[in-house]
Amino acid sequence: MKDDYLWDGSGEPDPEVQKLEKTLGRYRHNQPAPAFDEVTEIRPVKQPTRFFSLRFSFQFAAVAATLVVAAALFYFLRRPGAGLDSGPAWEVARLEGAPKIGWKAIGANSGVAKLGVGQTLVTDASSRASVTLEETGRVEVDGGSRLRLVTSGPGRKRLALERGTIHARIWAPPGEFVVDTPSAVAVDLGCVYTLHVDDSGAGLLRTTMGWVGFKLNGRESFIPAGAICQTRPKIGPGTPYMEDASQSFRDALSRFDFESHTPAERNALVGILLVGARKEDALTLWHLLSRVSEADRPKVYDRLAALATPPAGVTREGILRLDRPMLDVWWGSFGFGDIYLWRSYERDWAQPSRDAK
Repeated sequence: MKDDYLWDGSGEPDPEVQKLEKTLGRYRHNQPAPAFDEVTEIRPVKQPTRFFSLRFSFQFAAVAATLVVAAALFYFLRRPGAGLDSGPAWEVARLEGAPKIGWKAIGANSGVAKLGVGQTLVTDASSRASVTLEETGRVEVDGGSRLRLVTSGPGRKRLALERGTIHARIWAPPGEFVVDTPSAVAVDLGCVYTLHVDDSGAGLLRTTMGWVGFKLNGRESFIPAGAICQTRPKIGPGTPYMEDASQSFRDALSRFDFESHTPAERNALVGILLVGARKEDALTLWHLLSRVSEADRPKVYDRLAALATPPAGVTREGILRLDRPMLDVWWGSFGFGDIYLWRSYERDWAQPSRDAK
């Protein structure tokens, strides 16, 4: 059979097969078969012990569980109003460009968006927005800013300005609205103000109506209308000064607040401030009383007393020992506002919230 010839060469040849053999025959191998070395025994690979197998299983399970928790947390935090505080969300309106809440842009036709607790409003260089809560106030957010809603419960409204500039107009009762910055806490005491934070965390607060309390780690400053206060990370608020203070006065004050000096150098800076102080600078000298050395304090008292006569009951001895009630009474005589407001609320707002860090 033709099939027998195909398989073992017996039987009747197939012409087509013979033709194919003739064509391919010149490629036939006609040399001796190569000799191969003896193949060594291949030992089976040792299987991992049960201990290592179980450990790998536990590691895999731990990674999987971590991913599940992370995904759940991500979803939870992205929800409007997510967080420990379930207070009302703030209304966000686009003023220019395309500000974002998280990754969601607010376009020209988006209408009013909501900023919930834990969410961050981001503006680039070409965008601005306003944030409003009817019962509290309105905050305009300039370009290049990051503003997060930390707390929104009853009597507790807290924002965190991570960088950029905001303009706040607050009508809530004093002490209910607070803004955290990387270097101080700004407590509203019924006011209109502008707050700026640069990329280093340094800040500057300018009050145009009412007054603001600024505090960090026991270092406090009061900024009334027409005054400015700088702040630095790890230092806190500097000494406030009036906007129309001379440049030499402001420069000396900045060096006194934020630079390291020998006692002699600090004494010289205090001298510059006392010589340059005007009646309007009583605000600055009052703050300096608690910031200068004991040796320099009598000079500051004498200059301040010459510019703003101490009220009845305020004595030199009391001020030199930093008697708080006497200091508060003297502050009240300047006409900037009742410091009782600050003493009533500052304990609750003294430090940045843990969520704001």
